Amino acid sequence: QVQLVESGGGFVQPGGSLRPSCAASRITFSTYTMSWFRQAPGKERELVATITSTGGNTIRADSMKGRFTISRDNDKNTVYLEMNSLKPEDTAVYHCNAKRSMWGKTYEYWGQGTQVTVSS
Repeated sequence: QVQLVESGGGFVQPGGSLRPSCAASRITFSTYTMSWFRQAPGKERELVATITSTGGNTIRADSMKGRFTISRDNDKNTVYLEMNSLKPEDTAVYHCNAKRSMWGKTYEYWGQGTQVTVSS
């Protein structure tokens, strides 16, 4: 069974940094587009960042540009989200997502999430 396991969340003060990671198993990781989403209490899940199978990456929201960086290590089947200058509004559960489309069929998987709390 496919597994995406996030880790590296935690509690940090405003201005601090965290680097959650997501380890994938039982997929051909290098062929998947990987993304990070987040969901804050009472809010809808939102896309944070995406990195394609070939390494092209985007940070979705202007509020995160310059602070967040997504990267991947295909040898370790892992995707990372470097988060700097964290703000209280970044508090959320961060989920990773693996997706690819092939021959008209879409394969998509989610991790269980890792909690990030930014507070003084």
